[in-house]
Amino acid sequence: MRFFFACGFAVLCLLTSSAATGAELPPPLEVITGLRLVEGSGGDADSFHVTNGQQTLHLRLYLVDAPETSAADSTLARRVREQTRYFGLPTPADTLRFGRAAAARTQTLLARPFTAHTAGSRGLGRSTEPRFYAFVATADGEDLAEILVREGLARAYGVGRTNPAGVPQEDQRAHLADLELAAGLARRGIWAASDPDKLAASRAEERRDASDLAAVSAAARGPVTKPAGEATAPALVNLNTASLAELDTLPGIGSALAKRIVAARPLADVEALASIPGIGSATLERLRPLVTAP
Repeated sequence: MRFFFACGFAVLCLLTSSAATGAELPPPLEVITGLRLVEGSGGDADSFHVTNGQQTLHLRLYLVDAPETSAADSTLARRVREQTRYFGLPTPADTLRFGRAAAARTQTLLARPFTAHTAGSRGLGRSTEPRFYAFVATADGEDLAEILVREGLARAYGVGRTNPAGVPQEDQRAHLADLELAAGLARRGIWAASDPDKLAASRAEERRDASDLAAVSAAARGPVTKPAGEATAPALVNLNTASLAELDTLPGIGSALAKRIVAARPLADVEALASIPGIGSATLERLRPLVTAP
């Protein structure tokens, strides 16, 4: 399909150019118009199948995270628990309920043909098929991610990049964080069921659990080493807090990629590494047991 070949070629050209000039450019965004949701494909508010009649893609929104709609396996269950604690909800059932409400809202907002801007950056997550990070605009030209956060149906969280209008991801994150705060203060969407008296304690509990899991994994794996001739990397390097020097010790990560990881922070999870130019599937597989992004 044209999208995959075009994006792959563009990424290759940009990486080659960057290596020659020292510049660190992200792959360009390609606009895909006339998209519709694929009927019967399910999906969450921030992750869904789309088609324009010529190609079908699984898109994942940049910069936002909506509640899950299922807790059918252990990975999903942990995600739902973390979201429940973040939003200060009474029970995981409430999280799933709001996840389904948010997914229904996305279906309504994308009922008419819409547009996506994507660079083919992979957002693997729990899906067994390729997902691609994208900015999605409704038929009215509104940003879907912004609507979801403004209506209290998602949080400002996850992988980002410069948007189609040229706004840096740091500015977008700040804007979405302000919208999230406003939604919380107005008790819109999910925040209507949030318990402000328990929210801080719930989030602290999540941080403790994440730290405990990281410690257990590190103890189980023991020290991890690079191939001969390379420096030793500490077990479970935190992608969101590690220094450039620490990132540089990871296999396949030099100074250039370490800088790209720092520029992409905060990373929603380890899979978000796949959206960083220069980190392919082979490198991701090597890094997966060595890093964390709580």
